[in-house]
Amino acid sequence: MKKSACNALLALLLACLVGACAKIEIAPHLRPLSSDTLMLLGRKGMDPQSPVFIRIFKEESELEVWKQRDDGRFYHFKTYPICNWSGDLGPKTKQGDRQAPEGFYTVTREQMNPNSSFHLALNLGYPNAFDRAHRRTGEYLMIHGKCKSAGCYAMTDALIEEIYAIARESFLGGHDSFHVHAFPFRMTEANLTRHAAHEAFPFWRTLKEGYDYFELTRQMPTVAVCNRQYVVNVALPGVDPARLNPEAACPTFYRPRPDPFRPRPGEQFAEQRISVPGMKMRAVASIDQGAPRSGLTTGANSASMFGFNTGSTSPGASMSFAPSR
Repeated sequence: MKKSACNALLALLLACLVGACAKIEIAPHLRPLSSDTLMLLGRKGMDPQSPVFIRIFKEESELEVWKQRDDGRFYHFKTYPICNWSGDLGPKTKQGDRQAPEGFYTVTREQMNPNSSFHLALNLGYPNAFDRAHRRTGEYLMIHGKCKSAGCYAMTDALIEEIYAIARESFLGGHDSFHVHAFPFRMTEANLTRHAAHEAFPFWRTLKEGYDYFELTRQMPTVAVCNRQYVVNVALPGVDPARLNPEAACPTFYRPRPDPFRPRPGEQFAEQRISVPGMKMRAVASIDQGAPRSGLTTGANSASMFGFNTGSTSPGASMSFAPSR
């Protein structure tokens, strides 16, 4: 009888332990990359901890994730739908204009926010040196979850979990930061011509220099700020671009000859562009294409009132980081 009672007690304890474990949930920022994501990275010859690069295209409502491979070039991993962004085409210029930033930004591990009220968030680092040189104001401009935005890029909870985890893995690989290039649209000549009357057109011409360099080389362009302007694709002998005075005259520089990207033979899958299906609240028709706006500022877009919580199906990351949204 005693043995039977002991066995029953052990079975009960085991059942309790199993039940308790079943209720334990991994926090969104701690969730590992899914097996499907790891498999795709492997098939594309990408190390989960290699450098990452993000491109944003407002008009198309798309966010691209690129990963660097062992040849030093970046390869497309996935294109994600941006569920929502606020404002119109054109850069953010002041606090409260509800514009989503455009420009060249850098994200460090301290800018990863696992405690965001928008599920998870990556702080773009606005205002950057260029923005500050132009006295632009605002803070906490993010790529985050949910599907509502007041100056940010909202991805839904499920998609931000995967994007966050990919960024986290790059930091765990020993990389201090990664770049985010936010564009008004894909910077083709046809698209620029279509928007030639916009007051941001000269600014967009400079952004196009960075876009074109990456398209040609699959390498990160050098971006410096001096004379209150972006200076793109240049070499600055003996000068750290990060230490330049953004309002001072530019030092002597030259433009190195770019080394065009050449796909490796037999690697068609690595070059395959994969697009994730999902909601895009900002249809092209809803974007202001009209007359210039004084100060490049706009009110909120009506779609930003919609808030969708799609839940979480993908991983997250483990870092204790910044406060904020």
